[in-house]
This record gives sequence, C-alpha cells and structure tokens, in this order.
Amino acid sequence: MTEPNQHWGTSLENFLTEDGTREIAKGEAATRVIAWQLTQEMQRQGITKVALAERMHTSRAQLDRILKAKGNITIETLQRAASILGRELRLELV
Repeated sequence: MTEPNQHWGTSLENFLTEDGTREIAKGEAATRVIAWQLTQEMQRQGITKVALAERMHTSRAQLDRILKAKGNITIETLQRAASILGRELRLELV
C-alpha cells in the first residue's frame, strides 16, 4: 500500500511555507497582478504595446517581458509604466 501524501489536506500557503517558497510565490503573484492591471489600463486607454514601449524608452520585447511578468522586473520599472499610463503604483506593508 502506498503512503499517504504528507501535504494532503494542507493549504497551499502551508505547503509553500513548508517548502520555503512562499515569499517567492507571493512576490511573483503580485508582479503578475500589476502586469495584468497595466495591460487592462493600456486597453482602456487604447494604448498599444509599441506606443507604451516608445514612451518608456524601451523595446517592445522588454515591454512584453514586463507585461508577462517574466524575469527580474523592478519596482521602478513598474512604477514608470504606471506613471506613463497616468496611474500610481502603491506598495504597502501590512
């Protein structure tokens, strides 16, 4: 008979904490949410990726990485994109 899964019945948060990856996962999730919000604001304003990349003085490929939340995206980069779209990026400790 197989042994039961030790994580069966635990929450994802508990699993990630035990695995030591909880903070990494939370950071990636926050970045993805902000990237999604930037994409939604671009669509709302009718701004293309090419236009936003030009305003940010970056390449379309780099903007794609930002909007897909791939790689090491800095808070400064997210703030700059938000500012160009007329929005503000807020971070807070809770």
